[in-house]
Amino acid sequence: MNILGIDFEEWYHPTLIQPHIKNKNIRPSVIAGIDKILDLLRKNDTLATFFIVGELLEIKPELVDKIVNNDHELGFHTMHHTLLDSIGFKEKFVDELNKFALLTNKKSKGFRAPTFSLNYSSAWAIDMLSENDYFYDSSVVPAKTTMYGMLNADKKPYKISSASLEKYDPNGKIIEFPILVTKFLGKTMPAGGGFYLRTLPLKVIENAIIDYEKNNMPATFYVHSWELTPEFMPKIALSPKDKFITYHNIEKTYERLERILKKFRFTSFQNYLSNYSTNLN
Repeated sequence: MNILGIDFEEWYHPTLIQPHIKNKNIRPSVIAGIDKILDLLRKNDTLATFFIVGELLEIKPELVDKIVNNDHELGFHTMHHTLLDSIGFKEKFVDELNKFALLTNKKSKGFRAPTFSLNYSSAWAIDMLSENDYFYDSSVVPAKTTMYGMLNADKKPYKISSASLEKYDPNGKIIEFPILVTKFLGKTMPAGGGFYLRTLPLKVIENAIIDYEKNNMPATFYVHSWELTPEFMPKIALSPKDKFITYHNIEKTYERLERILKKFRFTSFQNYLSNYSTNLN
């Protein structure tokens, strides 16, 4: 069994877009795509964890019931899609956790850092998550990219601590679910969704999932809400590189994910922890 997380964000939340929308009148639009995403999961008999940017629940509180009543799980993705290693964010994080707990009636037990921004300068987040009754995190990518990643991190789920982000810590209280990676053209790279779902040959991703299954490891996959609903995603003027990362093949995301969901079994983090054994050694 593999695991699917949906990073439920607005069009103005991605890290590469945020610098271009300051002081502008922004209105949410991707939020209207929730039913399309729920229908995709329903018709493919798939449960997922929705890592939600908390401010979207303030805009549309009914999202909580829509997600939970369809047997999916709520996860935390910060209140405003703030990178964990942003200056001064440590002092705000507990308040955000408390606010999200109120918005979700304490239903959230899992966290994902925006743009996988968990690193040793933001390792404090693991302690705060544990202190606030969180069970797991999924913010580690065992590959190095220009934006994130820890090349030497374990690929299978492991107990994580603020002192040991990459390897099993017997004293860790949070379970880390690293994102799926693979070897491509001789290099270890992410294969678990997002830009890589849109860009890598689908066969490469499928073979990576097969390899994980052979080794009794869950392939942890992710996708952004705005990638599944490109009709609600405005095109912002970006540099050629950032434009490529943000928009390349975005119109193919839905189809590509559906092909994967039809070929492999996926569930939410919560359901995986409740019903499938995890080797944490």
